[in-house]
Amino acid sequence: MKSDDLRWIFEQLFNRYGPQHWWPAETPFEVMVGAVLTQNTAWLNVERAINNLKQADSLSCQQVVDLPPAELAELIRPAGYLNLKAKRLQNLCRFLLESGGESTLSSYKTDELRQALLSVNGVGPETADDILLYAFQRPVFVIDAYTRRILTAYGLIAGDESYEVLRSGFEAGLPLDSALFNEYHALIVKHAKNHCRKKPQCAGCSLIERCQQGRANEAEEPTAT
Repeated sequence: MKSDDLRWIFEQLFNRYGPQHWWPAETPFEVMVGAVLTQNTAWLNVERAINNLKQADSLSCQQVVDLPPAELAELIRPAGYLNLKAKRLQNLCRFLLESGGESTLSSYKTDELRQALLSVNGVGPETADDILLYAFQRPVFVIDAYTRRILTAYGLIAGDESYEVLRSGFEAGLPLDSALFNEYHALIVKHAKNHCRKKPQCAGCSLIERCQQGRANEAEEPTAT
């Protein structure tokens, strides 16, 4: 991935949408809960699940661990895969408690903290990087399905690259700045939902000028007579 292309994409998206003020959470712990619950579901469903935890006065690390798994699963039902996500969420919370909490983990170097998070059963690279970027403000770029889709359409990647290849490509091509990575990822999500969907909506796309897929789609459209 070329640095100039990555910067151009960011500038176009920022000029189009402005600052996104992400991640939508009140505390770092809520970010972590959301990072686990957002796997394979829409964010609206995550918000509903988190609201259930708040209403049950169960949105703390110790409270999540203390809940019977079936009760926790019912509270997070809107996020889907309730039993699996309940188990993963409790695994993460046990890790946080056993590690000394957010204050202790904040003293870890970024690579060390990333490896510690990845050691938690159920925490994969995207979830770990969500937590690193949005809860701990570390300069780690989050690669999700939206990012892969936009870069593939643009022609920067083939689409089958590994998570780590794409992450390192972003981090090598841009300044290591957590605020920049935060904003960039949020803008990608915004744009993918508006235009770069599974069925692309190219009309009005701010990236169409350099997007290979977008230009191809335009060329295929019938000319009005």
